[in-house]
Amino acid sequence: MKTRNLTLITLTGLLMFALLAMTLLPAVAAPAPLLQLTNFPTPTPGSDGRILYTVQAGDTLWRIAAVSGLTVDELRLLNNLDPDAVIIPGDVLLLGIIGGGITEATATPEGAIPTLSAADLPPTPTSGPGTGSVCILLYDDLNGDALRQDEEVSIAGGAVSLSSASGAYSSEGETEAGPADPATEDPPRTCFIDLLEGNYNVTVALPDGYNPTTNLTLEFSLRGGDETFIDFGAQLSSAGIAQIEETIPEEGGRSPVLGIVGGLLLLGGVGLAVAAGFMTRKG
Repeated sequence: MKTRNLTLITLTGLLMFALLAMTLLPAVAAPAPLLQLTNFPTPTPGSDGRILYTVQAGDTLWRIAAVSGLTVDELRLLNNLDPDAVIIPGDVLLLGIIGGGITEATATPEGAIPTLSAADLPPTPTSGPGTGSVCILLYDDLNGDALRQDEEVSIAGGAVSLSSASGAYSSEGETEAGPADPATEDPPRTCFIDLLEGNYNVTVALPDGYNPTTNLTLEFSLRGGDETFIDFGAQLSSAGIAQIEETIPEEGGRSPVLGIVGGLLLLGGVGLAVAAGFMTRKG
């Protein structure tokens, strides 16, 4: 009984000594928990081939570059980031582009992303050549000043030839006559549409009875979306004027044609009179 009491007293003393020691010793702070980085999501290329990554909490350029197989400088170059640029959660970074004629990326370890450097990016696509139109006018240059006035109408029968400087295109047309359209204040023109942009040559051959008052050949450049108007002038020659005067009625409403017909009728009447006198004498 005495031995049991002694053991109980001993255990009680040891317990009190331990409690006293814990009270007297300085408190030791618990170690701070390590920063838990989020798992690096594996982005996949979009429909345009671009590989985009959304910055997560705790991300740095170094971490993103290391996991995606890039250097920090390459990552900055791909995203036009200054050396002092800071990324925040929610930012979207370009990690590379797949497809569009680029060599496919080689296999990479699990969690890594196949990427391309800036030198591997495809060139920006450019649109094809545009188209335009050109409209030709051959006008009657009444005063011969090589400048078209409103009263100077278009001339019919001029042969228009249009060709590209490369020789890939060639077409012909004919000018039309008529006064200016009241809506557009422009006389009839010979137009060529849907022409590919480039350099062209146009030439006009005059109808009979006209002399040129401007150059009849012109070289010009056509750009996509252009609507080009080119005027050529011509004036009646003396032979053309004489030809027209022959068709103008004389004063008094008589024309040369009517005079000829009248003369023929007169000669026919004289012939009938002579024939009648001859028959009378014979009888």
